[in-house]
Amino acid sequence: MAPRAQDTLRTRDALKAAQLYYLQDLTMEAIGSELRVSRSTVSRLLAMARSQGIVDIRVHSPEDAPRRIEGLIKELYGVNAYLVPVPDRTSHVDRLERVALSAARMLGQFFSPNMTLGIAWGSTLSAISRHLIKKTVNNAEVVQLNGAGNDHTTGVTYASEILQRFGEAYQARVQHFPVPTFFDNAKTKELMWQERSTERVLALQRRMDLALFGLGSMTADVPSQVYTGGYLNGREIQQLRDEGIVGDVATVFYRADGTWTDIEVNARSSGPGLHVISQAPRRLCVVSGQRKLEALRGALAAGVMTDLIIDDGTARELVGFAG
Repeated sequence: MAPRAQDTLRTRDALKAAQLYYLQDLTMEAIGSELRVSRSTVSRLLAMARSQGIVDIRVHSPEDAPRRIEGLIKELYGVNAYLVPVPDRTSHVDRLERVALSAARMLGQFFSPNMTLGIAWGSTLSAISRHLIKKTVNNAEVVQLNGAGNDHTTGVTYASEILQRFGEAYQARVQHFPVPTFFDNAKTKELMWQERSTERVLALQRRMDLALFGLGSMTADVPSQVYTGGYLNGREIQQLRDEGIVGDVATVFYRADGTWTDIEVNARSSGPGLHVISQAPRRLCVVSGQRKLEALRGALAAGVMTDLIIDDGTARELVGFAG
C-alpha cells in the first residue's frame, strides 16, 4: 500500500477510535476488538487524534471564578474571553509561552476550510507558531498583514519563518507581504499601494475571515519586536510617547481611548488600518502579562477584537476581580 493511502487509512482509524472513545464511551479493549487492533494501537490512535486536531478537548474548571471573569469581560467589552491558568510566580517568558501554547491549541477551532487567516508578526505570533497543531484546512490561505523590513534588514527571514509554520501546520497557501514595516514617506506608500502586485495582497487582507494578532507595547515584560528590532528610531519612539500611544496592532498605533486615524506614523505604516482588521468576522487577540494592560484597554476601546486569549492574572486585573 502506498504511504499516502496508509496515512489516510490510519487517519480514518484515528477518527473512528476517537468517536468510539469520546462519544460512545467504549473502553480501549472494546475499541480494539471492533477495529481488530491491540489496546496499545488504540492508545496510539487516540493520541494521533488529539495531535492532529481531530479531537478538541476542553477543560472546564468547576470553580466559578474563571467563568465569572470571562462573563465580566463579555459584559464590559463585548468580547469572548478564554482564560489561561498561569501561576503568579511564572516568569514573563514562560507566561507568554503558556498563553501562546493555549492559543495554538485553540486556533484550530476558529480556522476552517475556505477561510483566509491574516497574521501579524511579532513576539506573540512567533511563540504561537512554534506550538501549532497540524490540521489540514482545505483551500485555506494565510496572509501577512504588515511588512517586516527596515533600514538594516528585509525582515523576510523573520516573518517568513512564522508564516511558513502556519502554512505547514494547516497545509494552507501562504501570501507574503514584502514591503517595509514603515515607509520613510507617506507618499511613497500611497504610490506603492497603487501597484497591482501590492493591491492583490491588500485585497486579500480585506477579505480575511480570521485575524490573529498580539499587542505591541513599549512597557511589555517581553519586549515587542517593533520597538526592539530597529523598526523605530529614538526620535520616533519619543514622538509616540508624546502622542499618548499605548500600543499597536500589526504596527498600527493607537491611544488609550482607541483613536488612531490621526497618528502620523500610521500614515507610513504598512499595517492595515484598524478598520480593515475590524471588518474580519473573527478577530483573535492573544495577550500575556499585566504590563500589557494599558495596550489591551486601548485595543478594547478601539473595538478591534472579538475574542481574547489571556492569562488569568492579567484578566483579573482587567476587570478588577478580587474574588
